Amino acid sequence: MHNSATEFILIVDDNSTNLSVLSQALKQVGLKVRMAMDGASAIKIAQQQSPELILLDVQMPGIDGFETCIRLKANPSTQTIPIIFTTALADTDNKVKGLSLGAVDYITKPFEEQEVLARVKVHLQLRYLTKTLEEKNAQLQQGNEILEQRVSERTTELSQALQDLQRSHLHLVQSEKMSALGQLVAGIAHELNNPIGCLVSNLAPAFEYVSYLTQIIEFYQQSYPEAALKLEQILTEVDIEFVLQDLSKLLNSMKLSTERIKEISISLRNFSRSDATAKVRFCVHDGLDSTLTILGYRLKAVGNRPAIEVIKEYGELPNVECYPGLLNQVFMNILANAIDALEDLPVTPQIRIQTTVIDQYVVIRIIDNGFGILPEVQQKMFDYLFTTKAVGKGTGMGLSISRQIVEEKHRGRLNFRSQAGQGTEFAIALPIH
Repeated sequence: MHNSATEFILIVDDNSTNLSVLSQALKQVGLKVRMAMDGASAIKIAQQQSPELILLDVQMPGIDGFETCIRLKANPSTQTIPIIFTTALADTDNKVKGLSLGAVDYITKPFEEQEVLARVKVHLQLRYLTKTLEEKNAQLQQGNEILEQRVSERTTELSQALQDLQRSHLHLVQSEKMSALGQLVAGIAHELNNPIGCLVSNLAPAFEYVSYLTQIIEFYQQSYPEAALKLEQILTEVDIEFVLQDLSKLLNSMKLSTERIKEISISLRNFSRSDATAKVRFCVHDGLDSTLTILGYRLKAVGNRPAIEVIKEYGELPNVECYPGLLNQVFMNILANAIDALEDLPVTPQIRIQTTVIDQYVVIRIIDNGFGILPEVQQKMFDYLFTTKAVGKGTGMGLSISRQIVEEKHRGRLNFRSQAGQGTEFAIALPIH
């Protein structure tokens, strides 16, 4: 790890215990540390002497972590300093907000010392390589042709290392995000199973009991047509014939509802599969259907926009060797983008999903009839952190992560084509073996 006499890490936290824990952990591995207990002090220190890295708490009195980050990034003298948020806010919205403001990473409280050191080390290396790359570029401009060639080769190596580190960071963020999402979804599905199981197992005997009671009442009515006056009055008041008919309808309605809940629970479990250590045989159609079930609420009519029509044109496909959980994330990213593209459409919004086999590849096409993508935007679609959505609504990582999953993890291909006014088509090609 690169470390000179003047380099230090700035820790910002209004909790003295957190400051002590982080400071001690970093000093044990030879890193120099400075501390601040509020945002204003942190900005002042950073402007006086630029730290190599800032560990910034989100929740602080006065200027909170998000506002401190905004001010640091707005100042040319401090805007390149890497910022890692330290926060107890573990929800995805706050994490995405921090990254969209320019932070390079986040660490969730309570701290795990090894995780803190590992993340700090990665970003210090990235900082060092970035500085080295800038120095080599300056030398390249001043040197002769031979020196230019040598520096150019070194620059290429460093650029590759920088890209590798960026991919590693992207993978780290997406793994953390998917791990949290997977645990949440799997937990919800697990919690649903018990009440679903109870309802399903009790409905069958309930139908049976109702049948028995109906038979008894019918037999009683046949055997004792002239019931006691009080009993006859009660039977008239409750309208026993209607009750018996409607009870059966109610039970049937409950049965359909439990089957629907069970279907959603299965979709949640399928979507949150975490088998990412080894490829397994997987039915692509199951992944698409599970994703559509989870996105079902977004397909319904909203305001002036009618319900989105989903047209499935599924072919006969073999099971594919893949990482199902990661593949489901690709489907989620592309389908969610397609739904976003169908806002304010003057015609009936449609998403068409086609699957087929071409030359030992399973090909999935997801086509929307939206407004299409502008040519200048198409060139940047897969760029890391590029997004056309408003702050807080898009991270710019969805398609970048999707391409990484398809092409690096599965040795497949992810492409798209779009024409203004004629919609967009994404094509995913996955090798069968």
